[in-house]
Amino acid sequence: MAKAKSKSRSNNEINASSMADIAFLLLIFFLVTTTIVEDKGITVKLPPWSEEEPDITQLKTRNVYSVLVNAQNQLLVRGEPMDIRNLRENAQEFISNPYGRPDYAEKPTMAIISLKNDRGTNYKTYLEVYNELKGAYNDLWNDASLKKYGVPYDEDKLPLAYRKAIKAEIPMVLSEAEPTAFGEEK
Repeated sequence: MAKAKSKSRSNNEINASSMADIAFLLLIFFLVTTTIVEDKGITVKLPPWSEEEPDITQLKTRNVYSVLVNAQNQLLVRGEPMDIRNLRENAQEFISNPYGRPDYAEKPTMAIISLKNDRGTNYKTYLEVYNELKGAYNDLWNDASLKKYGVPYDEDKLPLAYRKAIKAEIPMVLSEAEPTAFGEEK
């Protein structure tokens, strides 16, 4: 009788041959049903690729607002050190040139903002500078919209024709130069 008990215990095994199949099917199910969140990043429209050499035109230095960010995250705007808190207001004044200064842009359609950073620049600082420059244009567009149409510049509420008219008057021209090597400022 003792032998009968030992035989019955050995026959009570679980068949695990299909466990790998089930695990594989579950893996596929979760891979197919999972959504992956994409980072938005900075929305910048890049020019189309071209094999032709770029047309090099001489720009009047008065129309170029150069912003350099070094490896120590310090700003040099048009050859002068500047705090990031003053960048937006200064860029707006340069672009619109309300007082007709001879060293600022001739008119908003000719203003060019040139941004150059060092490879050692913190990404946070780069984003802050970029946001301030973009914010300068947003403020100018909003002011122009209020002046012309009496409504704030809002992507959803302002008709497309009005937005295009405002951007034709104040086009956003932001040129980003190739970053320099760590600590190499030119």
